Amino acid sequence: MQHPNIQTLGELKASGYVPKTVKEEIRANLIKAIQKKQSPFNGILGYEDSVIPDVERALLSRHNILFLGLRGQAKTRMAREMVNLLDEWIPVVAGSEINDSPFAPISLYARDMIEKDGDETPITWLHRSERYGEKLATPDVSVADLVGDVDPIKAANLRLSFADERVIHYGIIPRSHRGIFVINELPDLQARIQVSLFNILQEGDIQIRGFKLRLPLDILFVFTANPEDYTNRGSIVTPLKDRIESQIITHYPRTIEISKAITEQEADVLPEQLQKVEVPDMARLLIEQLAMEARKSEYVDQKSGVSARLTISAFENLVSTAERRALRDGYEKTMVRIADFIGVIPAITGKIELVYEGEQEGAMNVAYRLLGQSIRAMFTQYFPDPQSFKKGRTPESARAKSNPYQTIIDWFGQGNDVALLQDETDEAYRNKLYRVDGLYGAVKQFYPKADEAQSTLLMEFLLHGLAEFSLISKKGIEAGGYAFGDILNSMLNINFGAEHDDEEEEDF
Repeated sequence: MQHPNIQTLGELKASGYVPKTVKEEIRANLIKAIQKKQSPFNGILGYEDSVIPDVERALLSRHNILFLGLRGQAKTRMAREMVNLLDEWIPVVAGSEINDSPFAPISLYARDMIEKDGDETPITWLHRSERYGEKLATPDVSVADLVGDVDPIKAANLRLSFADERVIHYGIIPRSHRGIFVINELPDLQARIQVSLFNILQEGDIQIRGFKLRLPLDILFVFTANPEDYTNRGSIVTPLKDRIESQIITHYPRTIEISKAITEQEADVLPEQLQKVEVPDMARLLIEQLAMEARKSEYVDQKSGVSARLTISAFENLVSTAERRALRDGYEKTMVRIADFIGVIPAITGKIELVYEGEQEGAMNVAYRLLGQSIRAMFTQYFPDPQSFKKGRTPESARAKSNPYQTIIDWFGQGNDVALLQDETDEAYRNKLYRVDGLYGAVKQFYPKADEAQSTLLMEFLLHGLAEFSLISKKGIEAGGYAFGDILNSMLNINFGAEHDDEEEEDF
């Protein structure tokens, strides 16, 4: 804790304060956290048995760290959480630009002050929240940005030579002395800049404008990189990579439940929105399934990755889509529908990188395809697999069982159809679903205790599922929504249209 009564170096010595390096601080505080079975990485989900133990081992070893992983894998978040492992307060020489320790000053300013004032040297206390520096690596980053440069204005005002240490304007790395410094997307840094980092890590000195300056900086360095950057935009120079003692591989959530928990934790949804919009568990899981499907889609560039920000943005859009409908219709409360996922499409198209085939298909079509695949993947978690009722797929005893979907399929086969618009009222939405023969009965057969709102959502989900298994047809409506009909008629219409087009071409 802070020592408000300790304001000079002499008082600090008399208090028995023992200085520690940054890595010693972190190690000591991590040991206490482990012994108390407390995690210092608050809000990091899904890494409890993989990344976090690797990080703890690296910190116990007092290593600099490289996080290697695809975008949206909480690499920077992990680095920022390490601040919690620093001591809450540390003493610094008052007025120092680079957080000089009263016991081991490295700047000319601090050395001169301690030599002149001795035990009367004034000190201040620095909070751990101020001991963190971060820089996004871009090709235009210079040594001056990171390390420092000669300040000609300071030289002129003080009438000093450019070779005098006092004319230096320190960069972000020296200003992070006695703290944590993070460089994101390290391979984007030019090789010559990376070499200057290696010199700081290995030798503890820097060179500015031709003169050498000894700066034994006390810093925990944390770097992040995307593995694809090694071939796309640059690479980490070998001496620097060799100096970074621990390379830790990050990953996406390994289960849909962890992914859902991350989305719910990170999504910026207002309490007033959740009071107006009910988001059932099915809809939340469908959001996460979208990301899972994207991460294995042939149309999506898997080397680029699918960020966790996709599901976060998608969830926010889903809530807002339902909220907008409730505001338009004057409802105090509404429930998310499957049709509301149309509002999620912009969150998908902006978060995925497509391969050539995906570009040919189009981002919108890929997004709708991923939504359909997600519904199909989740369908059998809520209803029996429609394929199990096909002849030859199951034993005789199972085939003898009544197909719960047949009445629905037959209703559409008789030429009936139903269009579910995204913006229509809850009453119209329910009435259209109840009009489909066998739909309500199929839902009640498997969910007898579902209330009206839950039943209507399950009915809509059932229609989408049957369409994804090609038992009924589904097509998007320009106004926003879906139209369901008979699969055979839909196929005949497509074929007839194709034949008709051929005839027109021949006549032409």
